[in-house]
Order: sequence, then C-alpha cells, then structure tokens
Amino acid sequence: MNKYLAEFIGTFALVFCGTGAIIVNEQSNGSLGLIGIALTFGIIISAMIYVFGNISRTHINPSVTIALVIGKLTTLKEASYYIFAQILGAILASVLLKIMFSEDLTLGATIPSGELVQSFILEFVLTFFLMLTILGVTSNKNFLI
Repeated sequence: MNKYLAEFIGTFALVFCGTGAIIVNEQSNGSLGLIGIALTFGIIISAMIYVFGNISRTHINPSVTIALVIGKLTTLKEASYYIFAQILGAILASVLLKIMFSEDLTLGATIPSGELVQSFILEFVLTFFLMLTILGVTSNKNFLI
C-alpha cells in the first residue's frame, strides 16, 4: 500500500473517530466523558500505528511530520506529500461528520475556555511534549543539538 494513502486513511480515522467521539459525547450529555474520549483517541492511534506503522511510520498529524523534518528523520519533499495526504484525510473525515451531524454547530471543536494567551501556552507546551516524545522514540541520534 502506498505510504501516502496510509497517511490519508490514518488521519481520516483519527479525525473521524476522535472528533466523532467528542460529538457523541456532546449529544449524549457527557456519556463518554473525558476518559471515553481519551480512550477513543488512544485506541484509534494505536490501531493505525499497528496497521500502517510499517508502511508510513504513521505520522497521521502534520505536527508530527514537521517535527520529523526538524529532527532530520524525513525529507521536506516527502513531508509535503505526507501533509497533503493528512489534510485531505482530515477534511474528508470532517465533511462526513458534518453530513452525519449537520445540526451540531461546533462539531467537536476545541473551543478555548480561558484567555487566548492561556490557551496558546497550554497548546504549545502540550504539543512540545508530544513532539519531544515522538522524536525521542523515533530518533537514534541527539535531536536537541
């Protein structure tokens, strides 16, 4: 299977299942809860890594792909194809969710509950730790130097 098709499908699955879990949680008055949503994301990411890890290394997120470029674990040319496939997969999953849940106005969007600066810092720090973990696991060299 083509590695870009694997990225497309993996990103589609992540957005469809993860965002779908948030929408279902909203529409069922919190029946899934944060644990259910977190498990949905974790299980779908684990499944996609298991299915596509040997094909595309399962980035399924442009942030991961960009971090791997910075860590010199992939080329900029290859990363551009990965990111294109990821964006297409995410858009298709979002369109399908919009069709299925047309009455839902937020569609599982992460809407900041605090100040803009607070939300930016939180996202920045959490994304930093995610990327640090991914680079630490996937790199066999000192990526911080």
